[in-house]
Amino acid sequence: MPSEPNNDYNDPTMLVFEAKLEGVKPQYDKLDEAIRTARFIRNSCLRYWMDNRNIGRYDLSAYCAVLAQEFAWASKLNSQARQASSERAWSAIARFFDNCRKKQRLN
Repeated sequence: MPSEPNNDYNDPTMLVFEAKLEGVKPQYDKLDEAIRTARFIRNSCLRYWMDNRNIGRYDLSAYCAVLAQEFAWASKLNSQARQASSERAWSAIARFFDNCRKKQRLN
């Protein structure tokens, strides 16, 4: 059974940042590439967690470095953004376990 995350996050609010950008096509293309890369990192971390047992938050952070070495285009995204993507993956895992616990309490 996979290790259950320690979830310190109990605030149900969502933080949303909005910005209006005025740029040119190459700038938008770079932004889209960065977003796609961040999604790839997050989804790869989720898959890594699903395929392996006893994976924790720090294992996912270390896996970001592995992904950056494996894929040259992933290394173009700075390490802080890669770490943020792995943290988002861990937050999704923690939320999944919290929802499972809540559902068990209701039954």
